[in-house]
Formats: sequence, C-alpha cells, structure tokens
Amino acid sequence: MSSEKEKKEIAVREKEAIEPASGEPTREGVYYSPVVDIYETDEKITVVADMPGVLKENVEVDIKDGVLTISGAVEQVPERLKPVYREYDVGGYLRRFTIGDKIDSEKISARLDAGVLTLDLPKADRLRARRVEVQAG
Repeated sequence: MSSEKEKKEIAVREKEAIEPASGEPTREGVYYSPVVDIYETDEKITVVADMPGVLKENVEVDIKDGVLTISGAVEQVPERLKPVYREYDVGGYLRRFTIGDKIDSEKISARLDAGVLTLDLPKADRLRARRVEVQAG
C-alpha cells in the first residue's frame, strides 16, 4: 500500500492557463505557464522548462528591464483534422522571471532539445566563488 508521501511525489500537475488579464493580453491564443526546474551552482543558474510541441524557430527568449521572458508557440492542429479524443490542450507557453544584477545577462544561453528548453544564466564574475592560490615565500 502506498503512503501519503509517495502519492504526493507522483502527483500530476495540470497545465496552468495564463489568464489574459494578468498574463499576456497582447498575444493571441491560449498560453500556458511551462513547468520549470531551477538549479544553481557556483558558476550559474540553470532553468529547465518543459515546452512540448514547440519548435526551435518558435521559441523566444528576451531580457528587458531585469525581466527574462521565455515564450514558445505551438503549431495548431490543422482544421481539417477533427479530434476524436483529447487529453492535451494545445497552446503556447509563456513564463517570466525577474533577474537581478547577480546574473550576467549578456552571457545567457538557451538550447531546445526534445521539447525541453534549457537556459544557462551565468553569475556575474564578481559573485562567483573563487579560490585564492597561496604563494610560498
């Protein structure tokens, strides 16, 4: 028999639609907030976002006024195809993060692989852990 803790660890998280009033009123269509994992090392912060169905050419990563925005458009199902059964709503993805001066925004990199967007946000040089070499004599 499964414990309550095991049930929570494997719980399914439903897609969260972004409401136009609070999300992105200037973009047409339905947008969802992609699920992300964030990791940190001494050198960088890595953001991993699930964006299934998004092609590389339909991903945008922008930084403006300390806000990192990731968005991705999903190709819509052609109208000639009539769904028989659907469990997955199609829509774009949009998520914003506030970044401070701890991040070197000029060196942020992004890659998309199999519907997973990975952003590397290098820390500013002055904040990176550094080992000082001790000189002899």
